Amino acid sequence: MTRKRKVVYPPSRSSKGPAPVYTPQVTPPTVAVINRQAMVGKESIAVGMRVIIGGTGLYTGETAVVESLGGGVIPAAVVRTEAGQTRRVLTIDLAPAPKDTEPAG
Repeated sequence: MTRKRKVVYPPSRSSKGPAPVYTPQVTPPTVAVINRQAMVGKESIAVGMRVIIGGTGLYTGETAVVESLGGGVIPAAVVRTEAGQTRRVLTIDLAPAPKDTEPAG
């Protein structure tokens, strides 16, 4: 005669213990951070305007001239630096260059 097997029921869903403690989300330093204000752009940037390139990148801090403006989801501009290099830059990273003042003579 064989013995009858014991029936094993899975644990109930409500018996998983207490809810986990909330911890705020931390962004690791290796993850890129998206600037959502870049979609707005800057209306004050115009073709032929002298600007200073901000943000991060190869030409950060250099003075440049805006050659063309591109529309789209994230507005960008093609700029030519004083060194003669061209680059596409987000308009949010551009700031108007201060006016050059001529010495009184």
